Amino acid sequence: MSKAQDPVDRIKIQWQQERPDLRLEAMEILGRLKRCSVLYQPFLDTNFAKFELTSWEFDVLATLRRAGSPYTLTPTELFSALMVTSGTMTNRLKSLENKALILRSPNPKDARNKLVQLSKLGLKTIDIALESHVDNMESILSALPTKEKQELNDALKNLLAVFENLHASHETTHAKLSAKMHRL
Repeated sequence: MSKAQDPVDRIKIQWQQERPDLRLEAMEILGRLKRCSVLYQPFLDTNFAKFELTSWEFDVLATLRRAGSPYTLTPTELFSALMVTSGTMTNRLKSLENKALILRSPNPKDARNKLVQLSKLGLKTIDIALESHVDNMESILSALPTKEKQELNDALKNLLAVFENLHASHETTHAKLSAKMHRL
């Protein structure tokens, strides 16, 4: 891959000129992660739109699909897996139900909530959209050699463990981060 300057390099140069005393390695890494996330999302959104889905709709349907047959979860299991509030999940489920992509039925184990299940249309939609999504992601990363993808994946796995440990070990940060993630 090209070693040309990217926007994060330019930010680093500016900080080196203004504050040469700062250590910037972490800023570079996290800045690139953030920029990558912002830059690849439109490719995902465009692909989901082919199936008349948004990113969040795909995420809900995919979460139900990977739960295995009968593709059913409680709303609590869904909002926990997707890191959204129960209120947000309620609105999302209503929308998916209106599109006939999910069904809601009484929960025999807990009368206070209903089970959420993929409908036949939802199962068909997610199976087709999932194949396209996987192909799309492969296409997005196709410019990277296989070895580089594996090294990147290994490094990101290690980085994720660092974040998970930080999150778990700082009670105040854990509470604030959980609240923020549930507002997405």
